[in-house]
Amino acid sequence: MTEAELYSVYKGVYVPTHLHPPESLKYCEEFTFRPDDILIVTYPKSGTTWMQEVVPLIVNEGDLTPVLTVPNWDRVPWLEEHRVTLLNLEQRPSPRIFATHFHHHMMNESYFKTKPRVLYVMRNPKDVFTSSYHYYGMASYLVNPGTPDEFMEKFLDGKIMFGSWFDHVKSWINAEEKDSILYIFYEEMIADLKGSVEKIAKFLGKSLSQDVTEKIADHCVFKNMKQNKMSNFSLVPEEYMDQKKSEFMRKGIAGDWKNLLTKDQEQRFNAVYKDEMKDVTFKFMWD
Repeated sequence: MTEAELYSVYKGVYVPTHLHPPESLKYCEEFTFRPDDILIVTYPKSGTTWMQEVVPLIVNEGDLTPVLTVPNWDRVPWLEEHRVTLLNLEQRPSPRIFATHFHHHMMNESYFKTKPRVLYVMRNPKDVFTSSYHYYGMASYLVNPGTPDEFMEKFLDGKIMFGSWFDHVKSWINAEEKDSILYIFYEEMIADLKGSVEKIAKFLGKSLSQDVTEKIADHCVFKNMKQNKMSNFSLVPEEYMDQKKSEFMRKGIAGDWKNLLTKDQEQRFNAVYKDEMKDVTFKFMWD
């Protein structure tokens, strides 16, 4: 199926209509934030699922109950997604934890007024591309990626769900409300998960013991988290996600793009990256 059949355009970017019907987008537009809300912001395939595991464990000081009993899409719901209207989020006690794939300019009026706490997670765009390529091949609500060459042109051009990776990252690193944003890299979580847990906990004002920090880091190592049926999307019906084609949680590594991209594709990607990011002074872990 084509983009016209599967996607809607919302605030200038494609969103899969099945996941983001008009009523959920309207709900998101009218949503009222609290100052102590915690918002996990990512471009898709940059570590959202990982953070949906890590952050509730930090907030609950290592209690595994929520992550072992509540599916991650209800535990840390996407504010723009179809289930959001069913979850009575107004009734949830603080601190509430949410996720979004929105660009900075797509956030609603309440966000800019309230300035909730934001965890912005970034990942090497070549790995985002690689992970997306496999994901688009197994999800029925997304346009089939075609060949890596075909998908790369769409990716670099921002003609995929939630638009351009470059625009997304630039929008959030240039946000004015930097005091309420913690920038974190997927790659630093891989390199030092315990250190990342400590960094996130400090930002959220939680002081955790060494034992609790280690317990959280141990549970959230990719291979352990992948076994958690509340987080690995195995509860999603096969008609939406065919995990026989590709697992939703595939490898959880840095550098997997080297297994997909040819030399020519790598050069093409690098050239566009260099051009798109030429005015950016922010230091990325992969540069």
